[in-house]
Amino acid sequence: MTPYSTSKAALSILALGLGLGLAAGSVPAIAAKMDATIGMQLEPPNLDPTGGAAAAIDEVVYANVFEGLTRFGADGSILPALAESWDISEDGLTYTFNLREGVKFHDGTDFDAEDVKFSLDRARADDSTNAQKALFADIAEVEVVDPSTVKVTLSKPNGAFLFNMAWGDAVIVAPETASENAANPVGTGPFTFAEWAKGDRVDLSRNPDYWGEAVKLDKVTFKFISDPTAAFAAMMAGDIDAFPNFPAPENLPQFEADPRFSVIVGSTEGETILALNNKQPPLDNIKVRQAISHAIDRQAIIDGAMFGYGTPIGTHFAPHNPAYVDLTGQSGFDPEKARALLAEAGVSDLTLSLKLPPPSYARRGGEIIAAQLRDVGIETEITNVEWAQWIEDVFKGKNFDLTIVSHTEPMDIGIYGRDDYYFQYGDSDFKAIMADLDKATDPAERTELMQAAQRKIADDYVNGYLFQLARTGVADAKLRGMWPNSPTQANDMTAVYWED
Repeated sequence: MTPYSTSKAALSILALGLGLGLAAGSVPAIAAKMDATIGMQLEPPNLDPTGGAAAAIDEVVYANVFEGLTRFGADGSILPALAESWDISEDGLTYTFNLREGVKFHDGTDFDAEDVKFSLDRARADDSTNAQKALFADIAEVEVVDPSTVKVTLSKPNGAFLFNMAWGDAVIVAPETASENAANPVGTGPFTFAEWAKGDRVDLSRNPDYWGEAVKLDKVTFKFISDPTAAFAAMMAGDIDAFPNFPAPENLPQFEADPRFSVIVGSTEGETILALNNKQPPLDNIKVRQAISHAIDRQAIIDGAMFGYGTPIGTHFAPHNPAYVDLTGQSGFDPEKARALLAEAGVSDLTLSLKLPPPSYARRGGEIIAAQLRDVGIETEITNVEWAQWIEDVFKGKNFDLTIVSHTEPMDIGIYGRDDYYFQYGDSDFKAIMADLDKATDPAERTELMQAAQRKIADDYVNGYLFQLARTGVADAKLRGMWPNSPTQANDMTAVYWED
């Protein structure tokens, strides 16, 4: 969009008509641009972060439309949100949250402690559809002390509780509108939902009644462009102001050479994995899983699918986390060892299904991995699936052998302890490690347990660990305030503005 401007000729006519004498250089300044269009490759299946697993939901609404008791900062720190402060009992079981006053939902209703109780009880209920229900498993009781105070009692200490409350799945919703949030989200955030043109875009508008610091933009549009070539064309034409996760890294050098743009390369929480169905024979045999891991050349995938952007990983943990253990050597590229392990397992003429969702890391990476597996004697049947189909068939239905996906939730190694999780690991020893981690509050002890968890899943070759997804973004050179890194799956627009 081109900012509105008034021509010098029109200004002269206006001055003469009004009998005004405009001094040289007194032409009014062009109005600052007050809207931004943000590109996304995937369209969210719905707009309710408490009722869906897709990262694209949070990428639209996290911190923009919905807020939780706490939130993630740009650096990954945990910050106050709807709770301005909290007190923790000495035994670590009771969290008393002091809520902000004067907060309203977008429909004009008041936010108070009853909404917090409703949201947390709803998320942990037996019939909850929350994709991260485990975040709330340790909550024993939620009590309303008064309208601005909530007391949450845990069944056991959980050193990650404030961290858990910062997830998009833990945002606070109102009982009056919760059932409608999938299509018409009503939160407390600095932007209100305006329109969803399915297949095209979601529009947000500035919330004039926001409790906190007002945002700089009047309008934000999230534009969905799945095709990398179309994404490049849209950026070059100025139809998109920023594409935080640009789907065609091969085009980044062109943007870097163009002064109209800035290229922003950062880190994400996205562990990109070749997920294996651990209960599907012969993948239930650790030797077969180990063989697949040794058949994979991570750097070839990073170079071929991501054009060099990405950090190799050997376990499900972000390399930028202080507790990370580099285990890439344990499952290093070794085709001869892969063939020997398959022979030891008595497996030959093996053909596995490989279901690939839309992101380019999956589609491009899948072709490379298929060739690497073929080299050690494993054939694959590739099926490209849309995101909704992947959620139903792979994530929920567990109808797959292999798939490629980037897990973008923050520090989510705990998913390996879930019996019903799609790659079907659920090892009892791993669950014991996670139980000890939940109880631990000492930082050194927590680090030791997180490292033990990393080693355990690497030792069991649960999945093929590929690379940490880089955040490769492109933006108009004058757009400021976008997150360089992704401590959670979000396009936080609360501090975004246009430089004069």
